[in-house]
Amino acid sequence: MTIRIVVADDQELVRAGFHAILDAQPDMEVVAEATDGAQAVEAARRLRPDVVLMDVRMPRMDGLEATRRLAGPGTTDPVKVLMVTTFDLDEYVYEALRAGASGFLLKDVRRSGLVDAVRVVAAGEALLAPSITRRLIGEFVRTRPPARTSHPTPPELNTLTAREREVLELIARGRSNAEIATDLTIGEQTVKTHVSNVLSKLLLRDRVHAVILAYETGLIRPSADPHP
Repeated sequence: MTIRIVVADDQELVRAGFHAILDAQPDMEVVAEATDGAQAVEAARRLRPDVVLMDVRMPRMDGLEATRRLAGPGTTDPVKVLMVTTFDLDEYVYEALRAGASGFLLKDVRRSGLVDAVRVVAAGEALLAPSITRRLIGEFVRTRPPARTSHPTPPELNTLTAREREVLELIARGRSNAEIATDLTIGEQTVKTHVSNVLSKLLLRDRVHAVILAYETGLIRPSADPHP
C-alpha cells in the first residue's frame, strides 16, 4: 500500500529535499506541498494523506495551529502529523505533541531516519525515537514548572497493574518495545500487549501522549532516569 504524504515547510529547499527522498521510496508518494500551515490544513483535508510532514515555524499559520486543526483533541477523523523541528526550537516540541502530533523529527535527520519515521507514523504508531525523546522530553520537563496542580493524576492511573505501570514509566523514558522487553525480562509481544492495555485504560491515543501524561502527573521525572 502506498503511503500518501503532504510536505509542509516554508523553505523551498527543505520541501524539495524531503519530497525527493520520500517520493523515491517504492511505497511512498508525496501528493502535495504546502508553504504554510493554512495550506497544509487545506491540502490535508482535501487529499486525506496518510501522513503530514509538518514544520513548526511557518508564516500565516504555524505548524502548531495547523496540527491542532488536523489532529487536536476533539478532531473528527484526525490526520497523522509528523512534526519537524531543530534543537533550538525544543520548546515547541512539547506543544506540538499536546496539539496532537504523532511524533517529531529533527531537521538534520538522516535520509533513512526520515523514511523510517514516516512509515512508523503511517502504521499508526507514535514516533518516539529513544535517543531524541530522552534529550528533548527531559529538557521540556526541566524547564517547565511542575504541572501536578493543573494536571492532577487521573483516576484511571490507579487501574494499571504494577507491570503496566512499569511499562508506562519505561515508555515515558523513551524505551522502545525491544528495550522494555530486555529491561523487564519479558517477551516483546508481551510488551506490546502491556502497551496496548496502558493506552486503553488511560484513554490515550498513542505512546506520545503516554509520555506527556507520565511527566505531567509526576509519575516520573527526568532526573530519576538511570539511563540519560
